[in-house]
Amino acid sequence: MPNAVIFDLDGSLLDSVDLHALAWQEAMLKFGHDVTFAQVRGQIGKGGDKLIPVFLSETEQRNHGSQLEEWRGQRFKSFYLPLVRPFSAVPDLLRRVCGAGLRVALASSAKKDELEKYLVIAGIADLVDVAASSEDVDESKPAPDIFEVVLKKLGIEGREAIAIGDTPYDATAAGKAAIPTIGVLCGGFAESSLREAGCVEVYPGPAALFARFDEALLAK
Repeated sequence: MPNAVIFDLDGSLLDSVDLHALAWQEAMLKFGHDVTFAQVRGQIGKGGDKLIPVFLSETEQRNHGSQLEEWRGQRFKSFYLPLVRPFSAVPDLLRRVCGAGLRVALASSAKKDELEKYLVIAGIADLVDVAASSEDVDESKPAPDIFEVVLKKLGIEGREAIAIGDTPYDATAAGKAAIPTIGVLCGGFAESSLREAGCVEVYPGPAALFARFDEALLAK
């Protein structure tokens, strides 16, 4: 039996991927980078430290990378954050995890203040034992840093946990920390991409995982 379940937030528990992609695309365009919504959306799940270098040269990063990321953050918080909603059955799933005797942790590429608001939006603030944000690590996913921080806070090893995420970046990062990953399709990535990145099980979303909890890796 696992000891803890480590959840990603954006795209896994919260329907926010398109909103993040819009904010990033607007920021890119504002600073003179012709980037499409589809191009940006495929990178959501990474932190800004990994996303920005995909589209900006090293010179451009030095010139205005930090200003672009700051503008993106303010745009998201002021305009898009109020539109974020949880997927169906999110509190039910976390309560089921708690009821099975497992601890609940969050490993998110969001900023700390965004993460705190997410807990309220999702209705799970009282169900989370441990949380880590992008500000707790040097590198974001697909680097394993965020999962390693969570494992340290939980006081367990990777094999004692299960990660749940919606992107290949989640699965890759968790795999580097020796954590098996359950994938969810609600973030928009194809099942084949999630399995290629290492997901051992894949479900449509939190509601499906909740409904099939007893047959999932979580209960084994």
